[in-house]
Amino acid sequence: MNGGSLRLRLLAGTLAWMLLVIAAVGWGLRALFQEHVTQQFQAQLVMQLDHLSAAIDWKPGGGVAISPMPTDPRLDEPLSGLYWQIDQLGAAPAAAVARSRSLWDQVLALPAPPATYPAKGHRVLALHDTQGHALVAVARVVQLPEADAPPLRLVVAGDEALLAEPLQRFTRLLLISLGLLALGLALAVVVQLQLAMRPLERLRKRLAAVRSGAATQLEGRFPQELQPLVSEFNHVLRENADMVQRARTQAGNLAHAVHTPLSIMANAAAQEQGTLAQLVQEQVTRARRQVDYHLARARAAAAVRATGLATPVLPPLRALLRTMQRLHAQRHLEFEVASEAHDAAFRGEEQDLYELLGNLIDNAGKWARSRVVVDVRQHDGELCFTVDDDGPGIAAEQRERMFERGVQLDERRPGSGLGLDIVRTLAQAYGGSVQAQDSPLGGARLRLCLPSAGAQGAGS
Repeated sequence: MNGGSLRLRLLAGTLAWMLLVIAAVGWGLRALFQEHVTQQFQAQLVMQLDHLSAAIDWKPGGGVAISPMPTDPRLDEPLSGLYWQIDQLGAAPAAAVARSRSLWDQVLALPAPPATYPAKGHRVLALHDTQGHALVAVARVVQLPEADAPPLRLVVAGDEALLAEPLQRFTRLLLISLGLLALGLALAVVVQLQLAMRPLERLRKRLAAVRSGAATQLEGRFPQELQPLVSEFNHVLRENADMVQRARTQAGNLAHAVHTPLSIMANAAAQEQGTLAQLVQEQVTRARRQVDYHLARARAAAAVRATGLATPVLPPLRALLRTMQRLHAQRHLEFEVASEAHDAAFRGEEQDLYELLGNLIDNAGKWARSRVVVDVRQHDGELCFTVDDDGPGIAAEQRERMFERGVQLDERRPGSGLGLDIVRTLAQAYGGSVQAQDSPLGGARLRLCLPSAGAQGAGS
């Protein structure tokens, strides 16, 4: 079976098997009770047959006489369901030479007697009365000691309906008892499953903490059935972190190795004049942009695959604002954090956060007249940064184009036109987004949304 709920599958399988077993036990108990009641009923009939056997006499001159005997009151009640009858066998057979008052005007239709009857004991017969009711009967052939007495067949019969009442009463009590038992077992199964699944729920929460960056490993004690899985997963996490770190180191080494010859070429070209030197400078500049761009993408891709990342946002943000304050000191710009900014954590690398916010704040500083305000809010698992400036703003038709690679909306401003494209690339790699909006300060607002590693309160 694939998919679905493991809890529901276990619950359904356990309940189905439990109900099957309870149904089988109920059927078996009912069958045993029915057999017991039937045997008890036959024993009562045999007892009446013994009383009847002890009470019969043969009259001088012919005829059956019945002496007083302890009998069931139902034998005197017409059509009560309990009857006895005596048939004469031998050379002159006759049916119902004597019968109980309960038979009233009926005669039991008995089968032909067998050639031999057991010397002792009785035979069990299945009969029907004149109304079609099924009867259980016990029969015995008695030979009285009188010389002229013929063999007599004594029959005591009872209506099978007399068995129905105790059987129905037992069945009703049995169903109630088994129903309560099934309900109790079902509740026990549900509780047991809840207890059995609790470690899995705790494991899920630990995994969510690792994924959100709140933890780097699966922590805590787990049952021995889950502990090997936890240990293997922690081993994979450590290997993954090492692999990501190696990839980032190799990317940095590669970038450094490429930047060094590019710098040599750029310096050499700057000392020369002519078309070739200008071409070399242009191509070196383009190569540097490409290296920076693809290095940022590779770094972000490695960080996205890593787990357990959590970078607080306010410390690096304040450090960036101090740097930007010095960078734009000649223009006397004010860089500040909004008073209600959330002190949250970014689910990613600190270096990437510097790259993202640094490009956005630097871009705002190029356009601002006097003030840049950065705010951080956390909402639905995302961190949303807003960078507002009081500059001239950005026309609506230019807001999408400004994020394209190499585009500068104003060539008089310093820059390569690659910073905002790197921001968008990094944001998309992390599953976030960046867009330009109108700012309440009168200029432009750049809104950057990134995955959050969990709120940590509020700060200023």
